[in-house]
Amino acid sequence: MKIAIIGAGVAGCILARSLADLPGVETVCLERVLQDDHSESGTGLNIGPNAVKALRLTEPALADAIAAASFAWKTWRVSLTDGTVLFDLALDQVADCDGVRIRWSELYSVLRREAAGVIQYGCEIQSIARDPKADGKTTVHYTHHGEPRVLDDIDLLIAADGRYSQTRETFSGTPPVRQLGVSIFRLLVPDTSAGLIDDYEQWFNGPNRLLSFRVPSAHIYIAGTFPIPADESVPDACKTADFLRAAYTPEGGLPSDQAAWLIDTVCANTDALHWARMQESDMRFAEPDVQVMYLGDAAHGMVPTLGQGATQAIEDACCAVHLLRAGIAAGTPPRDWLDQLDAARRERVRFTMQLSFDASDTMLAGADPVAGTLKKTGPEFMGDLTRLYRDVSLPGVNA
Repeated sequence: MKIAIIGAGVAGCILARSLADLPGVETVCLERVLQDDHSESGTGLNIGPNAVKALRLTEPALADAIAAASFAWKTWRVSLTDGTVLFDLALDQVADCDGVRIRWSELYSVLRREAAGVIQYGCEIQSIARDPKADGKTTVHYTHHGEPRVLDDIDLLIAADGRYSQTRETFSGTPPVRQLGVSIFRLLVPDTSAGLIDDYEQWFNGPNRLLSFRVPSAHIYIAGTFPIPADESVPDACKTADFLRAAYTPEGGLPSDQAAWLIDTVCANTDALHWARMQESDMRFAEPDVQVMYLGDAAHGMVPTLGQGATQAIEDACCAVHLLRAGIAAGTPPRDWLDQLDAARRERVRFTMQLSFDASDTMLAGADPVAGTLKKTGPEFMGDLTRLYRDVSLPGVNA
């Protein structure tokens, strides 16, 4: 049995680590960057309690390694930039465990260290295609540190190569994308807040939102959003310190101490901001006529409002680990595993994507963040959040 994984990101590393020692299985993971190159992951992220729960049920040692490199995410507070508190939630009211706060680069470092020996770094994919000599199988042509290589007769190709997946583009084309009409920027800076910023918090001025939390080692992650026309790029005029200061400063010009530090820090680091638009793409876990599996952003790019991107990639990977271990042990064909993954994950991810999209209502043009946030304190949203964080289902596992 030959399994090839494209991409040593979140899902790819978990699969690579978990499949590495299975008898009768040859597993290889191809990654474009070099082993210590985390330059494309220079911000921070929060991983939801649901992913922590899934990982502890699947790879507890890996969950411990991630926890050791992170801070616990225990609370979620939402305020206005003038300091008025709207929402203050202890996660243990809706979750079975804490989430985590971590730097992207540190998460990659932990995951890739744990999958050492399976990942080939410095790989550039030249082509991915159906294997002409074997029905349902695939072939990958790539270079490894510039040397041409071929990996053929692949029984299962796992695409974990991100939102702009080359694998998915090859077999089913570019997935349709829906723009939310919200711009987002991200920033990671040394912690000079003197204790003002710690656990997960958000601050609104109209529909313009700041989000921040502290991560190891002594850094602060900041993200900011504001509405833009849904089908347009972020205007250059919106990337200036003057625009950003006006966007987040409350009427009357008196931000809270927290908001003032965040506004000043963002405006002092405009050249370092990472810009994007909030968007989602169609879900796809498998190809119908070739043995190709999609995980993480390659399967379902979603808006980041509830921090479920990397979180759902972890859930995907944990589900796939259990299915593949069982399928390999039972000797069932890879086509069965693909169908089982789609059946196990489709409704869960559909729910998560819809909830993330709906929860973005306070960031849209003309939104009332006070009314929208207060509504989220009600039983409907709290029930959905409890379902998101607690209802983790893994094949063959009693959660």
